[in-house]
Amino acid sequence: MGDMNKTIISTAHAPAAIGAYSQAVKVGQTVYVSGQIPLDPVTMEMVGPDFDEQATQVFTNLLAVAQASGGTLANAVKLTIYLTDLGNFASLNEIMARFCDEPFPARAAVQVSALPKNAQIEIDAVLCLD
Repeated sequence: MGDMNKTIISTAHAPAAIGAYSQAVKVGQTVYVSGQIPLDPVTMEMVGPDFDEQATQVFTNLLAVAQASGGTLANAVKLTIYLTDLGNFASLNEIMARFCDEPFPARAAVQVSALPKNAQIEIDAVLCLD
């Protein structure tokens, strides 16, 4: 592993890391995107309490990091979605369909008891660049 070619991806168009992590790490043609919550990248404040608004901001943040890595969400091969209420699953699918085209990436969606800053949704991603 000492020879691993690792590139740190960073963009001002997505929220700055608020802990000991990078927005994304690229190894070869694979990009590992850290979990995104509904923070506005300019103000670093949460968007409103509406789930649809939060989910839209999360996908917007993911897209910004994907673009900074040289890709788009079309390069996503795996998403892990964390929800504080699985009752928002149908809304999640509608919003995801606005950002991701078929063939859709593999994904997992799980309900968790809490997320940072009381977010209702967090998503991380793995991208494979062409």
